Amino acid sequence: MTKSILCVGALTLDTIFRLDAQPQKAGKYLPDDALQIAAGMASSAAAAIARLGGHAVLWASAGADATGERVVRELEAEGVDCSHVRRLQGARTAFSSILVDSSGERVIVPFYDPRLAGPAQSVPPVDASGFAAVLVDVRWPWAAEIALKAARKAGIAGILDADTAPVELLEQLLPLASHIAASEPAAASVTATADPRECVRILADQYDVFTAVTAGADGCYWAERAGMPVRHVEGFRVEAVDTLAAGDVFHGAFALGVAEGRGMTEAICFANAAAAIKCARFGGRAGSPRRDEVTAFMETGRISA
Repeated sequence: MTKSILCVGALTLDTIFRLDAQPQKAGKYLPDDALQIAAGMASSAAAAIARLGGHAVLWASAGADATGERVVRELEAEGVDCSHVRRLQGARTAFSSILVDSSGERVIVPFYDPRLAGPAQSVPPVDASGFAAVLVDVRWPWAAEIALKAARKAGIAGILDADTAPVELLEQLLPLASHIAASEPAAASVTATADPRECVRILADQYDVFTAVTAGADGCYWAERAGMPVRHVEGFRVEAVDTLAAGDVFHGAFALGVAEGRGMTEAICFANAAAAIKCARFGGRAGSPRRDEVTAFMETGRISA
């Protein structure tokens, strides 16, 4: 039986608008394109894993409402196991409005019902017989802590997608991970330096685990653990259309690489390629590639239509 990756955290309905430029003043703006899609950090990573040929299980919270029904159906259609998505009576499923400009940059306005972040009555059984890795984001801290502790007890990879969050929350979760994969802003907020190479050194020395900091088009900086050299895997150059969900696709692809036993350089290169392809396509996680597309892109540098 193929082992799964448990993805823990955010589940939202994203409404994405493509504009020539970000609005600078109040008014009405007509987009060039738009779509709605089930997303969220952990959910987008799970969908990316499924498209890349892996098996993803999602542990997230949604309201017992029509939006929750919709996002679960969409992710199940992608091949994500949503049997552990809890539906809360009286809570609203999270949603976001997102503006993407012609350079691919975005403005995100999310709403998370606070009730979605509360403790769950049931927890997925995390053990080495069923799961190869756990990937958590920072949007459901209670579940992230439970899942990372369970991964450590089971002796499997516990990967933390350390994105922008209060420093005290990051410092709560960082010691629990076996693999830290942080965004530049999150790493800078914890280490008080904007140099990604120095961020990696500080975090790796402090927590003595695999540590990576993603740097957009510049690729990824990483170290095996404390005292080890900081290495760099270059990013792939593409014309950016939409950077939304690129980090989620990176983390999903990286988690799959770890679960498959790839070396760290190979896993990061694979994740960089998947994220680059996504950036060349509008629609947030809708631009997530299949495995054959990533393989072809790594070999040829060309993205299939």
